[in-house]
Amino acid sequence: MKALARAFRYQRMLDDRQYASITEMAEAERLDRGYMGRLLQLTLLAPAIIEAVLDGKQSERLNLLSLMKPFPEDWEKHGFSLA
Repeated sequence: MKALARAFRYQRMLDDRQYASITEMAEAERLDRGYMGRLLQLTLLAPAIIEAVLDGKQSERLNLLSLMKPFPEDWEKHGFSLA
């Protein structure tokens, strides 16, 4: 949940033009640029997945470590589901 909150906060900061780029924001927040980019990917999750995470109802395989990896093209093929 904390990672999702941070991701949406950082996205809002970009949207509000508090920072000109992810690189600038990562430097200001003292985070690795790659980590910042992966964290921002969380804002692209389907609303149903975000709700499941916030409600604590996501599958065991759908955790922060798995969500921070590049998204697979076919989630179900990789064993991910909401249940």
